[in-house]
Amino acid sequence: MFRRFQRIVALGVKNLFLHKVRSLLTMLGIVFGVGSVIAMLAVGEGASEQASESIARLGSTNVIIESVKPPEGPASQQSAQQNSNSFGLFERDLRRIASTIPAVQAVHPESEKTDEVTSPATQVQAILRATTSGAPEVRNLARVHGRFFTDLEEERGAAVCVLSPALRRKLFPFGNAVGKAVRIEGDFYTVVGIYRPGDAGEGTTDGADREDLLYLPYRSARSRVSDFAYSQTDYDTLVVRAKDTEHVPAVGAAIEALLESTHDLKDYRIIVPLELLAQARETQRLFNIILGSIAGISLLVGGIGIMNIMLATVTERTREIGVRRALGARKRDIVVQFLVETVVISLTGGLLGIAIGVGIPQIISSLTEVPTIVTPVSVVLSLAISLLIGIVFGLYPARRAAELDPIEALRH
Repeated sequence: MFRRFQRIVALGVKNLFLHKVRSLLTMLGIVFGVGSVIAMLAVGEGASEQASESIARLGSTNVIIESVKPPEGPASQQSAQQNSNSFGLFERDLRRIASTIPAVQAVHPESEKTDEVTSPATQVQAILRATTSGAPEVRNLARVHGRFFTDLEEERGAAVCVLSPALRRKLFPFGNAVGKAVRIEGDFYTVVGIYRPGDAGEGTTDGADREDLLYLPYRSARSRVSDFAYSQTDYDTLVVRAKDTEHVPAVGAAIEALLESTHDLKDYRIIVPLELLAQARETQRLFNIILGSIAGISLLVGGIGIMNIMLATVTERTREIGVRRALGARKRDIVVQFLVETVVISLTGGLLGIAIGVGIPQIISSLTEVPTIVTPVSVVLSLAISLLIGIVFGLYPARRAAELDPIEALRH
């Protein structure tokens, strides 16, 4: 039985090689279909991974509150006059959140201003971020060199700072920056460390590159830098850390209720990275389904092409089929022979499509710097679909060939 099946397979493959150009043209639909499925899913997966990483850097247990200038209007103008043109988040908000919401582990304040930073080599416009010693943990900062400023330095308002790698390269292009000094508004600050920001690289603020960050102790910034000293708000951002991810939704809802009851205007914005991450993944899942469906149309067209060619082949090989039937070939043998041909075409096209589908994302990443991820699931799925197409679209031509009357076939 096995040897009989082996001969049928060999005969089917031989018939394909007798018409190389036709076989190649027939499998092109499968090649491009499989290639487009893998490439599109790779682009979608890469975009999803990039979005997930950007959101995850903000911290899955964090709830971020940002100061926002209230909308213009008579009510907002009256409220602004009553509060000396101040808005946003203040020390009282920090205390209330820390003391009234049980699931809150810590509240981390931050403020940002853009200013000129001068080194012996150059002068650069950078983002000054006034923060606390807990910033590396809260903001997922990665240590490159040196250390972060301590609680004691923060409490004393010490003239120390920490640079991002991008800013370090601009201010100190040669040699080590740790231990050297930079000048901001006439005051000198000693660089104690280099830390890579975990949430930078998202556009620009006041013309400064988001990667050009300089971290200052909060008390130092308040007492030494005029933009911080005369700010209309105490804090630009409050990063609230929950005890665990299960408490994040409840903490976000509690903060929303607390601020609504204590703020006359909507001068704040609440961001829950965990919710953003879930939304991004759901959106990307739908996006992948759409991309896969569009690419699947190419596979369907390729399958129709296979059926069309095989139906023409049946007509062309009618006499051959009659001879085989007259010599004792069964209907099952004819079906298997034609199915072997369609499966070989679809599988070969699938393998070539995989090579193209894996190569295209690499080209896209190298030319555009857009991240792409080829998953094993997309490769296996594409190959399985190409095999299924070979069987489904080859079955009808194969059965039609097997149903031919041997005597009528010999007369053809």
